[in-house]
Amino acid sequence: MVRTWAVSGVDLHLDLTGTRVRAALEAALRDAVRTGRLAEGVRLPSSRALAGDLGIARNTVADAYGRLVAEGWLTARPGSGTSVASRPVAAGRVPPPPVPRERPVRYDLRPGSPALSLFPRTAWLAAARRALNTAPAEELGYGHTRGLPRLRTALATYLARTRGVHADPERLVVCSGFTQALGLLAQVLRSRGATGVGIEAYGHRQHAEVLTAGGLRPRPVPVDAHGAVLGGSEAGALLLTPAHQFPLGMPLAAHRRAEAVRWAHDTGGLVIEDDYDGEFRYDRQPVGALQALAPDHVVYAGTASKSLAPGLRLAWLVLPADLVEPVGEAKRIADGHTSTLEQLTLSEFLTSGDYDRQVRRCRLAYRRRRDRLVTALRRDAPDVRVTGIAAGMQALLELPPGTDEDEVIARAARRGLALEGLRAYRRDTGDRGPALIVGYATPPEHAYTGALARLCAVLIP
Repeated sequence: MVRTWAVSGVDLHLDLTGTRVRAALEAALRDAVRTGRLAEGVRLPSSRALAGDLGIARNTVADAYGRLVAEGWLTARPGSGTSVASRPVAAGRVPPPPVPRERPVRYDLRPGSPALSLFPRTAWLAAARRALNTAPAEELGYGHTRGLPRLRTALATYLARTRGVHADPERLVVCSGFTQALGLLAQVLRSRGATGVGIEAYGHRQHAEVLTAGGLRPRPVPVDAHGAVLGGSEAGALLLTPAHQFPLGMPLAAHRRAEAVRWAHDTGGLVIEDDYDGEFRYDRQPVGALQALAPDHVVYAGTASKSLAPGLRLAWLVLPADLVEPVGEAKRIADGHTSTLEQLTLSEFLTSGDYDRQVRRCRLAYRRRRDRLVTALRRDAPDVRVTGIAAGMQALLELPPGTDEDEVIARAARRGLALEGLRAYRRDTGDRGPALIVGYATPPEHAYTGALARLCAVLIP
């Protein structure tokens, strides 16, 4: 007799083989413990519950439990039920080697991550509650491929007001993070015959990986003090960070913005505008979105990863009319739709004004952190030049000529401080000299003072 049952309370199946039910149950439980399917400390269902699941007598289960307790496979405590016992390593059995661990990172100043401690937990939960209480049942089903209409409307209103984007809700596609958004664009461009994309010579490493995976060849575009040097790019598209170049920190100059738009008009090419942190500016007037200059030639890409948290996986594309259907279809094939619950909550967060309050809160916190970084470096490492700090969440620290960038990073690692050098973000053969990219938003507040102290210490040989 073979019976397979799902056990109540734990994710496990038991195969009861043979006519002696108690012996079969004991053997199945031993095997589950021995193979690790029942881990140490897992609480088993009560004898009544397990007997009901298996369709056998409760006394049979109780007797099997008692036998396995006596043998040391299980433990039983009054009021605590029956659990899997801890077992020593058998004689002659060699335990698996320990998994090697990386050197612990106590302080992290690598760029790219926001201050996760600033995530508005209370306000987000309240928005989620309001959104779920008012959402019709239909919105909890298979969602609209391009995003919930209410979220696309809220985003269009917000982007037009704060970034100057020409954002028709019908031209928006909500994506599961910027990585997916860029991947969808790469697929569509490749299907239209594009073979390459111009990307800034210094930039996110993952962007080049995503484009390559989509069948496009990344072609580095030089960057100078005015931003990307477009020249006569022969790529079918350009990926730019106009508001705040990553990682060098300058905005794309007005004449370069005009060149980008003119290039798109003349060649029929597409500009992809990565506005990853355009909401955070400190010592300058806001730089509006490039998309406003040519909505039919520029894709605007934004994300909630920096203002809220990367874990939400929420991003959006504002597309030229001719790309809406193909990008929407690529999104449908990729994952159907982005999580409805997060979309409902973000929509409520935007319309209630909570998003604006969160951006202002982050802007103030990041400015204070930036000022503390600049003050500490001027005092303790005056030979280091700090640039790219008028906006964003990171600073470029230009090291004295002849400094070994890798040695500084290694010295920091030995002190428990994680840093990244500018060379790691370079895509061509040029060299701007040794420098560090310091993400001042990354450490939690309680660790920021210590992180700055160690940074200054490693910058002094």
